[in-house]
Amino acid sequence: MTETKIPRATAKRLPLYYRYLNILHDGGKTRVSSNELADAIRVDSATIRRDFSYFGALGKRGYGYDVDNLLAFFKDILDQDRLTNVALVGVGNLGHALLNFSFHQDSNIRISAAFDINSQEINTVQSGVPIYPIEQLVTQLQDQQITVAILTVPSRVAQEVANQVAETGVKGILNFTSIRLSVPDRIRVHNVDLTNELQTLIYFIDHYDQK
Repeated sequence: MTETKIPRATAKRLPLYYRYLNILHDGGKTRVSSNELADAIRVDSATIRRDFSYFGALGKRGYGYDVDNLLAFFKDILDQDRLTNVALVGVGNLGHALLNFSFHQDSNIRISAAFDINSQEINTVQSGVPIYPIEQLVTQLQDQQITVAILTVPSRVAQEVANQVAETGVKGILNFTSIRLSVPDRIRVHNVDLTNELQTLIYFIDHYDQK
């Protein structure tokens, strides 16, 4: 994988570019301009050109970008040839929704193990994913060499679960709880607070004019 230090905002847009380039490729399109990309993914063309500039000359003035070349480049950058196994901790309503979400159709991500305390859930296989008792969390994460965990547990136990996850080789946690977790510096945490996102959306609707 190519190692390039880029701004965090740019890094968050890379999967968006990759996903749309796949759509263009599947549609038989051979080249695309930054303006066309901007119209499709709702990111202004200057931002797209700046994002791409961090990786050198990806396009040509007056020609735009070769779709296949750009797709291959982002496939390498995002390490799409390597399957990443992810653990899901908490198989409630949100957990079930994530189990049923087809990550593998659009990316190199697969939930390979899930964990819960509900006796009706554990020792079953749902959407092709085995569900283990929470007591096996540390052992399974280590044995399966899982490096990313998704937390959809109740907030009251989120830190306790994060402590267990931190005992393993996990490098990243996608945290769907409302708790801000305390973990070792070697672990990166991304927080997804749905309530906060909805409240922010409603605030912008109420206080800012649509453009």
